[in-house]
Amino acid sequence: MPLSHKIVGSGPGLLLAHGATGNVEGNFPFLDELAADHTVVAADYPGSGATPRADGPLRLDDLADDLVATAVDAGVETFAILGYSMGTAVAIRAATRHPRRVSALVLTAGLTHPDRHLRLTLDLWQRLRETGDHFALSRFLLLNGLTPASLDAVEPWEETVAQAAHGQAPGADDHLALLRTVDVRADLPGIGVPTLVVATARDTLVPPHNSRRIAEGIAGARLVEIDAGHLIADERPGEWLAAVRDFLSGVAAAPRGAA
Repeated sequence: MPLSHKIVGSGPGLLLAHGATGNVEGNFPFLDELAADHTVVAADYPGSGATPRADGPLRLDDLADDLVATAVDAGVETFAILGYSMGTAVAIRAATRHPRRVSALVLTAGLTHPDRHLRLTLDLWQRLRETGDHFALSRFLLLNGLTPASLDAVEPWEETVAQAAHGQAPGADDHLALLRTVDVRADLPGIGVPTLVVATARDTLVPPHNSRRIAEGIAGARLVEIDAGHLIADERPGEWLAAVRDFLSGVAAAPRGAA
């Protein structure tokens, strides 16, 4: 399925894989900074941004293929992938299915599969969506997305609560359904490109043990932890960007074949 996208910058390719219910600009607020060093391909999944919802259920293989095809069709034939949340699974599957295209991975606040903690979270998330109680859903998302200190600093509070639930993508239900089916545990041993795993150390939505599992499963993966909740782009965008740019600059400078 064609994905709505934009391409910015110049240099080595960098493909972005955003999270469930979000969009590429919301999850990656530093596109201009990334574009200073890379040709950034920023695409939205079906039901996000300007990409229409899919006709049927989303499949991880299809989403990974569509994301890769977006970059290749735009003339960016090889690229690193920066994945966030569910986008880490998309990135891992893309690297598995298209190993000649993917040169490196940065996997942030990610998961290999929905464990019991995440399934319970998804159950409540979906139930709140079904009730139509937007204020309850907003409170749930803010409580699980931000650390207590960040919650205390949010202003104006009532306006933020009112907007939080309405900010979810039109295809949010499709994304949450896909998230229940994701399982990339078997993919990890086959990943052979340089990989940085960024754990959100105070995350209660996708807790950091999920990122540690990813790092343990990929040979040679580097793990860093940032003191943030799941919404790292809101809480620690500068630290996240610095970690990403430092890693990718090292990959670019490494001799061919070096990890």
